[in-house]
Amino acid sequence: MKAATRSGSAAPAYLQLAGASFVMDPSGALYWPEEKLLAVADLHFEKGSAYATRRVFLPPYDTAATLMRLAELVSLYEPKRIVALGDSFHDAAASERLGVEDRARIHALQSGRDWIWIAGNHDPMRPTGLGGDVMDELAIGRIRFRHEPRENASEGEIAGHLHPMARIGGLGGTVRRRCFVSDGYRCILPAFGAYAGGLNLRDEAFGFLFREADRFAHILGRGHVYRVSHRFCLPD
Repeated sequence: MKAATRSGSAAPAYLQLAGASFVMDPSGALYWPEEKLLAVADLHFEKGSAYATRRVFLPPYDTAATLMRLAELVSLYEPKRIVALGDSFHDAAASERLGVEDRARIHALQSGRDWIWIAGNHDPMRPTGLGGDVMDELAIGRIRFRHEPRENASEGEIAGHLHPMARIGGLGGTVRRRCFVSDGYRCILPAFGAYAGGLNLRDEAFGFLFREADRFAHILGRGHVYRVSHRFCLPD
């Protein structure tokens, strides 16, 4: 496995797509240095409050925790543009349920930079009372950001939606971690949201999207990203 970290002796975990170079951050965000662009997928703000309406009670801190992690990345990379790759809100009314403090955190993160909300299947409409532009997808040169990956997409697609996870075994048993998935042609980002679940990359939903020989999981560790062939990843 090839490890990378934000600081220290190891080199950053780079991803090459359509002639562009990206940094895979151990948080699950993707940074494009040339464009000073930070991309995150599937934030699922207010998932906890959505569950509460169905009398499934979770600690109501998921939005705050997700925003805190995003703020750390903004401080680290100082991006000029942030792209949220859809399902930023868990449902159509989630932006209306945002607390005052969380709303202020989002406004602070948007200040002084471009912010793009990519429409997702959970949140196809503009969020209430928040800045930023809403787009179905964003194209920059040969790179195309969208929510759902497409079977016949051109090279350079960056998407979310599937919440990829990898399960690997070792001497101490097995672990299941969020991961980037890429074959050098396209990349699917892990879910960034605190309460977002995950789908095993061995699931058939991934099979039609990737070239089998070149598919790698880039598994999120504590401060590191580990590159593992999907052949060494286990089904659930």
